[in-house]
Amino acid sequence: MKRILCLMLVAVFCICFAACGNNANDGKNFVIATDKGFSPFEFQDAEGNIVGIDMDILAAVAEDQGFTYDLQYIGWDAAIAACQAGQADGMIAGASITEERKNNGWTFSDGYYDATQGMAVAKDSDITGFADLKGKKVAVKNGTMSNQYAESIKEEYGFEVVTFSTSPDMYQAVMGGQVDACVDDTPILKYNIKTGELDMKFVEGTENEPAQYGFAIFDPDKKELIDLFNAGLKNIRENGKYDEIIKKYLG
Repeated sequence: MKRILCLMLVAVFCICFAACGNNANDGKNFVIATDKGFSPFEFQDAEGNIVGIDMDILAAVAEDQGFTYDLQYIGWDAAIAACQAGQADGMIAGASITEERKNNGWTFSDGYYDATQGMAVAKDSDITGFADLKGKKVAVKNGTMSNQYAESIKEEYGFEVVTFSTSPDMYQAVMGGQVDACVDDTPILKYNIKTGELDMKFVEGTENEPAQYGFAIFDPDKKELIDLFNAGLKNIRENGKYDEIIKKYLG
């Protein structure tokens, strides 16, 4: 009788546990900041929804790990500032993992995407490579790997670097003729050119060595969020969800 009663209590406990949720992270909510106009990683669709590779990865990781989040779609510089000021817990914005950023207070997750930087020009441009940039202006987004890449080669090729706060402003400057070219993450440029969002062409052969994108925090006390992201990323890689997300946007 005692054994039967014990088994019944265990069964009731399991049912209640399942009904109440079995993820220790249920109820945890974080504020996550992201970039603006950085398709296919984060962008606003025709219905006004914030979508993209980063957004789908974040959603899949949160579902896997049982936490919720409030999204701040505020732009690259603003996302960094929000995290540094404690107004956001972390950011996912196609941020390349570098030693310099780590030394400046960034703490990264495991890498979730490998990306290079490359150059694009207006469709009617006769620029075919860096050698054609002497005396010309090259646009970059402030504080990015593309910014660093352009700065590292500007003396060699004799061009001027012009910084912008957002990718759309940078692209418009190229298409409007205010600058001669732009350097940005290769998948972003190729995706937007392919979909017709940018009336430009990618200059093949201008890519640098690839670097991984990572989710980032700026406060060591937020390390739990990095641990959750890493655990969720591992799981969605293993169950195939990650590949589905990449295929959805990049084929």
